[in-house]
Amino acid sequence: MGKLRLVSLTVVIGVVLDQLSKLYIDSHFKLYESVTVLENFFHITYIRNRGAAFGILSDSPLRLPFFIFVTLVAIVGILWYLRQMQAGQKLSQLALGLILSGAIGNLIDRVRFGEVVDFIDVHWYSHHWPAFNVADSAICIGVGLLLFDSWRTERLIRQTREETSDSQG
Repeated sequence: MGKLRLVSLTVVIGVVLDQLSKLYIDSHFKLYESVTVLENFFHITYIRNRGAAFGILSDSPLRLPFFIFVTLVAIVGILWYLRQMQAGQKLSQLALGLILSGAIGNLIDRVRFGEVVDFIDVHWYSHHWPAFNVADSAICIGVGLLLFDSWRTERLIRQTREETSDSQG
């Protein structure tokens, strides 16, 4: 039960932050309105994204059922993976909780609006990265933590093998 507590708390906090931030943007900004936070680097810009990252599939008539299906499959996969984890794998549990919260946050938008609310606009002068949101950030941070934890675990396994080999030889 311990591993579910961390994941559940992470998911609840992540989804609440994501949805509250989107609610604020939707109720206080007009579509395409932009406010400078850091000149030539960071704006809050309200947009709606019908597609995936970089607007992929935004004009496809199958986009909504496709994205909902893929998200549900990902959620099931994450839950399955969590069941396989050991209770001590806290960093991976946190990572999967972040990924799950991001997936759920964007799924809520797709079901409610048929598109996702994005507003974080990072750029270098006129060179813009596609706008994103708290859910997207949670997914990216979660993936990064999961990769780091996998690397760290593999490194520990390799060190243990080397130490065992050295002590036997």
